[in-house]
Amino acid sequence: MKSKFFVHLHFLSAKKSFIKLERLLKITVFILLCIALASPIVIDKFNPLNRHGKDIVLSIDGSGSMNASGFDSENEVSKGERLSRFEIAKLIATEFIHKRESDNVGVVLFGDFAFIASPITYEKEIVVDMLNYLSHGMAGQNTAIGEGIALGVRAFKHSKAKSKIIILLTDGEHNSGSISPKDAIELSKKQDIKIYTIGMGNRGEADEALLQKIAHESGGEFFYAESAKKLGEVYEKIDELESSKIKSREYLLKDYYYWMVLLLALVILLFLLYREVRR
Repeated sequence: MKSKFFVHLHFLSAKKSFIKLERLLKITVFILLCIALASPIVIDKFNPLNRHGKDIVLSIDGSGSMNASGFDSENEVSKGERLSRFEIAKLIATEFIHKRESDNVGVVLFGDFAFIASPITYEKEIVVDMLNYLSHGMAGQNTAIGEGIALGVRAFKHSKAKSKIIILLTDGEHNSGSISPKDAIELSKKQDIKIYTIGMGNRGEADEALLQKIAHESGGEFFYAESAKKLGEVYEKIDELESSKIKSREYLLKDYYYWMVLLLALVILLFLLYREVRR
């Protein structure tokens, strides 16, 4: 009986190993083609690229009088905590911001002077975070209503929205700043910016006549809130008056990923073809 010898056994094992790999790759290609046919898709209900909302600036009084407490007598917002008017105003403003799903929102703080605390943006969490950093007195102890409007107007510098709105909230009278409310109103009218004014606190604290004048001349409305509950209702009313057309619709952003799966399958097929040609 003759003996048989195989000098290069490793060639046989390599070939067998590749056959297993080749079979596995063919199965993978088949699975990938099935996935591609299923057309994997990611759907986003809110597409910022297609939004048609409004640009809104919240101009908030941060003067010394906003540190007064006792505004939430019904304990609906403070939940047992001793909160100032300013802190309550921030909480209610935060709720309003979250409701404006399709709108861009910015924040202006005013006292002796005014500054843009958050530029107009679609990123609501950024606006809310900046709002939380604010405290009364950051812009001084007095009340520059003219400055609060003027900086609100400046915040719309790069705005392309058809509808521009300022919601100005104060508990005092105009007594500071280099810009008069009259001049500030003219600035808003030139840019077709509507102003909603809100007086808060006890009757007689805020200058109702001035706030009514600002609202009337700019095409907005004037409201007065003597409690936290009333202030919440005022923001709800403004939300209804300025509801976005897009808000009642569902805009979908669809991203299809079948092409990525097909590309991977093609790469594997080219590899198998290359191995076949080399044999």
